[in-house]
Amino acid sequence: MKNRYEGLFILNVKGSEETAKDMVERIEKDFAKEGAQIETVQRLERRRFSYAAGTLDSGYYVNFIFRAEPASIGKLRARFKLDEEVYRQHYKKLEAKAAAAA
Repeated sequence: MKNRYEGLFILNVKGSEETAKDMVERIEKDFAKEGAQIETVQRLERRRFSYAAGTLDSGYYVNFIFRAEPASIGKLRARFKLDEEVYRQHYKKLEAKAAAAA
C-alpha cells in the first residue's frame, strides 16, 4: 500500500537557475524509477542559509508531495545521499486524509 509523503530537498546549485530546473526534472525521474507517484512539486526558489555550510551559502529548495511504498523511501534516501547536487533531503509521512466521516 502506497503512503503519502512530503520530501524537502535543498539542492546545491552553484550557477544559474536553469541548472535547478534540470536537477528537479532528474529527481522526478528518479522518483518514478522507484515507483513513486508525484502529486505536487513546489519550487521554493533559492534561499540563503543563516550560516554558511563550508563554501555553500545558499540552496535551491524544492518540496515534493508524492505517494510511494514505505520500502522505497530508504532506496530514495540512499540514492540521493550519493548525489552531490542534493545538499540535504528530508522525508515526512503525511497523514491520510480523513475519509468521509459523515
